[in-house]
Amino acid sequence: MSERFDLIVLGAGSGGLSVAQHAARLGARVALFDPDALGGTCVNRGCVPKKAMWFAAQMADLHRLAADFGFETTPMRLDWARFRRLRDQYIAGIRRRYETRLQAGGIHVVTEAAHLLTADTVTTQTGLRASAPQIVIATGARPRRVDIPGFELGMLSDDIFELESPPQHIAVVGGGYVAVEFACVLNALGCKVDLLVRESLLAGFDIELVEALSVQMQAHGIRVVRNARVSAARGKPGAIALETADGTEHGVYDALLWAIGRVPNSSGIGLENVGVACDERGHVLVDAYQNTNVPGICAVGDVTDSRALTPVAVAAGRALAERLIGEHPDAKLDDSVIPSVVFAEPPLAMAGLTEQQARARYGDAVSAHSGRYTPLQWMVAGRADQSVVKVVCVGAERKVVGIHVLGPGSDELLQGFAVAMQKGLYWRDLKAAIAIHPTAAEELLLLH
Repeated sequence: MSERFDLIVLGAGSGGLSVAQHAARLGARVALFDPDALGGTCVNRGCVPKKAMWFAAQMADLHRLAADFGFETTPMRLDWARFRRLRDQYIAGIRRRYETRLQAGGIHVVTEAAHLLTADTVTTQTGLRASAPQIVIATGARPRRVDIPGFELGMLSDDIFELESPPQHIAVVGGGYVAVEFACVLNALGCKVDLLVRESLLAGFDIELVEALSVQMQAHGIRVVRNARVSAARGKPGAIALETADGTEHGVYDALLWAIGRVPNSSGIGLENVGVACDERGHVLVDAYQNTNVPGICAVGDVTDSRALTPVAVAAGRALAERLIGEHPDAKLDDSVIPSVVFAEPPLAMAGLTEQQARARYGDAVSAHSGRYTPLQWMVAGRADQSVVKVVCVGAERKVVGIHVLGPGSDELLQGFAVAMQKGLYWRDLKAAIAIHPTAAEELLLLH
């Protein structure tokens, strides 16, 4: 069996769905290949179930805050099985809605992995063959594994969502998004957490705010161990000890999470058959228009070396569909201002450049304005934790190139500022704006 399409997409995650659906709306005949659940990592094993857990953690913390406010409270325990059932039902609903939209859009969905035969033809294990003048690689990424003794004793991020009950004492190995978010969520839900960080915590975020977050994490009971190069895990499931390169032993833990990065799903799909170039880590190399080195083959999302964020993949997919199908040859992703949030406790949000990145690029032309304050809801309750806000500017006119916020509400307040930055925001615009009082957002307007 062989069919001809206008566009073939490998991968039904955020990027693949974006380019496939938008291309279909523009009139293209599209085939979408993926053996996994619709929605990819974000919907099934990432952003969505993680955010559901974060909401549960927020409710647990609000319960403690309510007690500090003077409310009569009784001990709360999360019905883990009920929560997991509700979360999984919600995710199943998302998949059903994707399926409905794909059918309505006339997209030919194949629940098999596709393998490149030539630059315009793919095949599956069952012998299905399809061709198109344009093929998009959107196969995403997966949790990284390492070859050390006892690695199999730990979980990967995918496995967290399969837990039938919360661990009592967990070691989280890693220092990125996944490690910090799960450390904070599990801690808020009553787990004892050790976070073992090999090098820097949250590389790519502003150092001042990262250090402030680290202080709060430790104040909330998370044990943060820096410069911990884990060389082995020993013991058995439910009783795991970790050994670091300097001979120190940590544990014993009843659970272990490896959160040591992700690797692109670029192997086993035939890229070598047509000569698609990848970097040393396996990322498919693309230009600003998502083109690979092979004409007719493009790539979007985490399989490339772009920022591993769902909205980035979605935006890149839409722009690519506009260029390939919508006859907009200059359409491309605008990555000048990418907002992102670490759903920690409290959340850490950023848009644009960190102070360190700005100084590396612009030198002495950079001015940074930061401030600290205790949120009203914490102050009333007698808590002393402080939030941090920072604005990074460049040049005599002080164009805003970075905004950073640590504290309650930062995940919601930053979106509007990011839009303003993308349109061209200056320090004088912030100073001329009228604040909403009392809010966290106004702190950005009150900086000196």
